[in-house]
Amino acid sequence: MDGRAPRSRGALAALLAGAGLAGAVCLGLGLWQVQRLAWKEALIEQVERQVAAPAGDAPGRADWGALQRATDEYRPVRASGRFDHGRETLVAATTALGSGYWVLTPLRTSAGHWLLVNRGFVPPARRAPDTRAPLHPEAEVVVEGLLRFSEAGGALLRSNAPETDRWYSRDVAAIAAARQLGPEPVAPYFVDARATPGTESAWPRPGLTVLRFSNNHRVYATTWFVLALMAWGALAYVVVDERRLRRPPPAA
Repeated sequence: MDGRAPRSRGALAALLAGAGLAGAVCLGLGLWQVQRLAWKEALIEQVERQVAAPAGDAPGRADWGALQRATDEYRPVRASGRFDHGRETLVAATTALGSGYWVLTPLRTSAGHWLLVNRGFVPPARRAPDTRAPLHPEAEVVVEGLLRFSEAGGALLRSNAPETDRWYSRDVAAIAAARQLGPEPVAPYFVDARATPGTESAWPRPGLTVLRFSNNHRVYATTWFVLALMAWGALAYVVVDERRLRRPPPAA
């Protein structure tokens, strides 16, 4: 015997409840990470499969209602038309080249609707159009890139502010409204322009779409499961220890 007295019922109940709750929370977080692992692996597989496919025509109005993130995002597409450079939008971005902006420019397509094209990244010093290559608004262009779904609302802790022209996500509907695109309809997605020969040093710099995703969810899940086992192991120890302390002393 180590001379310790048993814990009071209140202290014991609080200790057991705390350990049990901590274990349950850790288990729940571990299961959530398992779900995230499945989602991330599916995303990586989807992106690898999609980007390797040949480019097809960008979905037209008849196809917009059938678009699904699981099957259509990162599809290589192409569209032709004329850019309206006077209504471009700068969206805050962080890329392999540092912090700056995505340049989203409306394309009036040959199919008769508007399509927002992310022409690429510019650093802060290249915000103004006159610091980049000369524009040719009258020229018809063919754009090839990856279909991306709209990013509504903004970024973490930073909401889009159309009234002050501050953008933190590529929110197609909000940008279209702020730039008063119409009367033609606006595609509900945008296109990330792909890099082409000669664009390696151009501004905007295309081809910076993130296509590699970190996947640490297996490690996170294992960590949470181990913590759950530790919490429940501590609970079991307390139960065994209390039984020992409360056991009547052996008869003399």
